[in-house]
Amino acid sequence: MATSAVSGVNSISCTTSISSISSFNNFRSKNPNLLLGKMSFLLYNWRRRSFYVSNVASDQKQKMKDSSSDEGFTLDVFQPDSTSVLSSIKYHAEFTPSFSPEKFELPKAYYATAESVRDMLIINWNATYDLYEKMNAKQAYYLSMEFLQGRALLNAIGNLGLTGPYADALTKLGYSLEDVARQEPDAALGNGGLGRLASCFLDSMATLNYPAWGYGLRYRYGLFKQLITKDGQEEVAENWLEMGNPWEIVRNDISYPVKFYGKVIEGADGRKEWVGGEDITAVAYDIPIPGYKTKTTINLRLWSTKLAAEVFDLRAFNDGDHAKAYEAQKKAEKICYILYPGDDSLEGKTLRLKQQYTLCSASLQDIIARFERRSGNTVNWDQFPEKVAVQMNDTHPTLCIPEILRVLIDVKGLSWKQAWEITRRTVAYTNHTVLPEALEKWSLTLLRELLPRHVEIIAMIDEELLHTIVAEYGTEDLDLLQEKLNQMRILENVEIPSSVLELLIKSEEGKEQAEEQKEEEQEEGKDDSKDEETESVKAETTAEEEETEVKKVEAEDPQAKIERIFGPDPNGQQVVRMANLCVVGGHAVNGVAEIHSEIVKKEVFNEFYELWPEKFQNKTNGVTPRRWLSFCNPELSEIITKWTGSDDWLVNTEKLAELRKFADNEELQSEWRKAKRSNKMKIVSLIKEKTGYVVSPDAMFDVQIKRIHEYKRQLLNIFGIVYRYKKMKEMSPEERKEKFVPRICIFGGKAFATYVQAKRIVKFITDVGATVNHDPEIGDLLKVVFVPDYNVSVAEVLIPGSELSQHISTAGMEASGTSNMKFAMNGCLLIGTLDGANVEIREEVGEDNFFLFGAHAHEIAGLRKERAEGKFVPDPRFEEVKAFVRTGVFGPYNYEELIGSLEGNEGYGRADYFLVGKDFPDYIECQDKVDEAYRDEKKWTKMSILNTAGSSKFSSDRTIHQYARDIWRIQPVELP
Repeated sequence: MATSAVSGVNSISCTTSISSISSFNNFRSKNPNLLLGKMSFLLYNWRRRSFYVSNVASDQKQKMKDSSSDEGFTLDVFQPDSTSVLSSIKYHAEFTPSFSPEKFELPKAYYATAESVRDMLIINWNATYDLYEKMNAKQAYYLSMEFLQGRALLNAIGNLGLTGPYADALTKLGYSLEDVARQEPDAALGNGGLGRLASCFLDSMATLNYPAWGYGLRYRYGLFKQLITKDGQEEVAENWLEMGNPWEIVRNDISYPVKFYGKVIEGADGRKEWVGGEDITAVAYDIPIPGYKTKTTINLRLWSTKLAAEVFDLRAFNDGDHAKAYEAQKKAEKICYILYPGDDSLEGKTLRLKQQYTLCSASLQDIIARFERRSGNTVNWDQFPEKVAVQMNDTHPTLCIPEILRVLIDVKGLSWKQAWEITRRTVAYTNHTVLPEALEKWSLTLLRELLPRHVEIIAMIDEELLHTIVAEYGTEDLDLLQEKLNQMRILENVEIPSSVLELLIKSEEGKEQAEEQKEEEQEEGKDDSKDEETESVKAETTAEEEETEVKKVEAEDPQAKIERIFGPDPNGQQVVRMANLCVVGGHAVNGVAEIHSEIVKKEVFNEFYELWPEKFQNKTNGVTPRRWLSFCNPELSEIITKWTGSDDWLVNTEKLAELRKFADNEELQSEWRKAKRSNKMKIVSLIKEKTGYVVSPDAMFDVQIKRIHEYKRQLLNIFGIVYRYKKMKEMSPEERKEKFVPRICIFGGKAFATYVQAKRIVKFITDVGATVNHDPEIGDLLKVVFVPDYNVSVAEVLIPGSELSQHISTAGMEASGTSNMKFAMNGCLLIGTLDGANVEIREEVGEDNFFLFGAHAHEIAGLRKERAEGKFVPDPRFEEVKAFVRTGVFGPYNYEELIGSLEGNEGYGRADYFLVGKDFPDYIECQDKVDEAYRDEKKWTKMSILNTAGSSKFSSDRTIHQYARDIWRIQPVELP
């Protein structure tokens, strides 16, 4: 047995008490050798051990025992105290310098603390990695263009169970843990719910001990930093990497070539080879992801792009043509500059495709290399799906499918049939949207130019699909077949392959021959007397017979007929439907909420569902209760632990349901309100810091924080606020106080830089706020605040203190939502439509504890049709709001385009496609019910408790268990 690392650390005691910045600097200057010696010994004890690791699976125990017999060490349980933590922080402040040595200020304290935590994560990461390698267990790989992580420090030490020791150590250094943690910038690797879900999933994978990794891109600037000025939203580059990232470990020894452009050649053996073009290098950066109360630490591997040294044009540089010399380098590096670069231009579209392929190519090369290494001397490719599961988070990683096929066929020499079977068993697809613009379609011309071999492979997949469709539906009804092909093909508006064309032509020829034979038989059976008919009788041929005769005369030959029916539209664009490729190329397709999954099956992919019903599943999203309740809301978490009897709810959220039996308890309600008040005070401080506004904590905090989009209907919210403000202005002070509950209406979220209408909505919200917040007649009865640069860290402050949260998307358009789960988990009441996860949340928390309004999903198509036919009659209150805005009360900005989108009966950008006007009267009447409920303090508190109790279903742990069981088919692997 190895000497305990804890005992080794505890033997190191500092002879000098360090309780302030000045004493630290003094200690550092006077005792450099002492500090170096102690820290070297500390790190030696942490890092010197080889690890004996064993699997919980019984069939692997003996194998692990045998393989580790020569190692002689076990993985000790290392739980440092504040003294050893203090030594570690001091070591990194001195010997892992990111800052000048003269000062130990907050930024330096943060980096030294983070690097100290990272040391412990690396210990567990190495042990986890070693165990996965030795066991060769099946592993899941989660590919996503976004990972919206938020700050890592508090989450890491919380999962490690070291919050107390780190808080104590930093106090001795003169700082609080909270102040140090606030120095960490949010990692700019995501935008919204898609990326935050991916990060919650990583947390749950590690906590549940599932062998799984995440793969993404290391964006230098992320999406953008949002500024709110007098002109609305402005975007500047996010500088999150400016001071470095202490959590990442660059793996200079792990890099892969990625190719673009070039051409495809065929060798003498018939094997295709992709040659020439533009070559870049993807380098791995690893971020350890710790599980909660487990030694399992999994990996998020991010790719950064650069140019290989041998490709640099040294001749051009020496000749003074520096622009030419740097051209290739800039092309390589810019791939990982920005998350979702604007794609209005050809250059933007090309860059997005390069990003997507870089993620797929580098990740799959890494995955395949790991599979081959674990397989040893004999690689059985048929075992690949038994060892590897690849999950595509939305359509961005779709190129995984042709990339796997390319590697297996062109590089590894497998047949098409074998490679296709392997690929389909390996890959799965999560659909996150029903919006047509988000179901990616890429220009075939652009894709063929950028990835010529992949287009060939996609065409082969499309051909395979066409044969399946023809076999399923037959060729008797060509109109039906054409409809199915148009809806299901991967290559839209592209000529059908010759093999399918020949099949259809032969079928048509067969039908014509059968028809001719039938006519001949009918002719032979006619009575001879008909030959003696007079000319006058022949002249009485009916119109129907004449029409038949004309058809015969004008009949096309079979090939022309088939080409006419199934040929492409010469005026249409040729595109690749990435979502269709995902469905065809994978073994599982899942929606992310019950209602969304039904829409996926019945509408979005109905034809595929009819063909392959076994592929389609539901996996309702979830959020990690560690970050989104325990760490961001410690006051409420302590109360939950007290009343449920333990902190088991952190890994088993079903325990939250036990709060239901205490919902009427006055003691609990008092504690609950106290915690909410404390969290509201944090929001007051945040708003003052971010906007300068001073708001009252006595008002209701009404929050809508999410990506700015027309379907999420921030416009409905702000129109409701405008209506409320107008009514207030029409009343006396006494009437206002009697009628309205004081509210602070808080917005947050980013509008995509090129989404003009969304940016108009941001501008309108800020203009309304500027007017309302400075109106002395209104005072604290109503405030409107837009918190700039919304991110995870802002959400971690806003969500615990919120009292009403708005999830008011047009029914049937939000796939799931996860912020609704976070709000409910923190005891916030929801107002919303029956959309996404709202449906299930309402079922769990109780109908009486959810403020419901609006049209239902099955009504939306009919309501839009009614609008197009001019039958919609807007509510007078809605017209009143629009007229009020047009008076210029909120400033000189011309909002005609914004309001115009809500008017008219048809046309792009008009006709109120998202039904703001339709749902408006129901919405404001529902808000009256909110006011009424809020006035009853006991009732509101009980509803709040029941929301937390009812959120037990919405843990990402539960979701990951379902993925692991139903899609990935992997088992937990736990370090002893």
